[in-house]
Amino acid sequence: MADKTILVVGTYDTKDDELLYMAERIRAQGGGVLTMDVSVLGDPSQPTDISKHDVAKAGGSSIEAAIASGDENTAMQIMARGSAALAARAWAEGRFDGVVVLGGSMGTDLALDLCSALPLGVPKYIVSTVAFSTLIPAERLPADIQMILWAGGLYGLNSVCKSSLSQAAGAVLGAARAVEAPDRSKPLIGMTSLGKSALKYMVYLKPELEARGYEVAVFHATGMGGRAFESLAAQGAFAAVFDFCTQELGNHTHGSDVTAGADRLTNAGKAGIPQLVSTGCYDLVDLAGWRGIPEKWAELPSHAHNRLITSVVLDAEGVRAVARAHGRALAEARGETVLLLPLGGCGEWDRPGADLHNPDGLAAFCEEMRASCPANVRPEEVDAHINDAAFAARALEIFDDWRARGLA
Repeated sequence: MADKTILVVGTYDTKDDELLYMAERIRAQGGGVLTMDVSVLGDPSQPTDISKHDVAKAGGSSIEAAIASGDENTAMQIMARGSAALAARAWAEGRFDGVVVLGGSMGTDLALDLCSALPLGVPKYIVSTVAFSTLIPAERLPADIQMILWAGGLYGLNSVCKSSLSQAAGAVLGAARAVEAPDRSKPLIGMTSLGKSALKYMVYLKPELEARGYEVAVFHATGMGGRAFESLAAQGAFAAVFDFCTQELGNHTHGSDVTAGADRLTNAGKAGIPQLVSTGCYDLVDLAGWRGIPEKWAELPSHAHNRLITSVVLDAEGVRAVARAHGRALAEARGETVLLLPLGGCGEWDRPGADLHNPDGLAAFCEEMRASCPANVRPEEVDAHINDAAFAARALEIFDDWRARGLA
């Protein structure tokens, strides 16, 4: 009997050989297979466990309507909606342990929706002819997605593409066997930060929170980390959050590709999770360093963190826009929310004598934040730098009050 079952998804009318090959490789390693057909025009060589008609119906339509639309994009969006809904249902019913989706640009578009419908921690693999390319916007990527380039496999089987397909089969089955389910015996705290060269509060806070009986997960707020944080917040996974690095919100506000999506700083609040929020590196916009700095920011100070990331220091109007974005996001919060404003600076590079010291920016941000802070949020100004022990100590005092009141 198979120990783990893999959902194998694709257009079985055009990629039947490739999908059956992956299924055979999974079975050869002792795994089970659940098949889902997302074809529109043709039929598979053998019936699938979840048919294209099931998928189209779950997408609120039918295969006949998809064909009648006369537009392949419209048709595949029907199938994307249906496949996402059915995959989520099948996961909730315990029918599979990991998923692999095969596709070109059409199949990849669908795969991103399907994988986004599954919780963080479910092994998700996409074998794609456009893996890792700039065609895929960051906000479409599930936080824990794995992608494998489908090399030499656009049409038909060959030894080159079998290498990709067999690796994918082994990877998803191995992940399903190896994945360690989260330990729910301790309440979980979600915390956002950057590396210790920029933000250091987690070094103090993590052991203190663990001593109080909590598990602490620190998310690297460079786009995908924020997506993982927001995904878990939306699932209600956190007892409370210390969302102290909201820089991704500024990135998104100013159009950077380094984004956690439009829902950054909203999901904990919508779920009613108590949240301590602060503004680590609020004045920096991260850019892909290899692309260079856009002309509109060419005159602003910048910091090349490494060859991947360059940070631009926003001017006063730029940070005011970030403050207003904080206000809009926090207005959706239904749970206890405290906004801590560290008056001594919000990043290690923002201290007197440091390269990116920005007292005028902080003054402008705090002024705009006071005006933009919604009524459901309690603002508190802390006369310390965000990396000072005094800042972390004040956060713990607020958290301990929440604990005493049974909120966290």
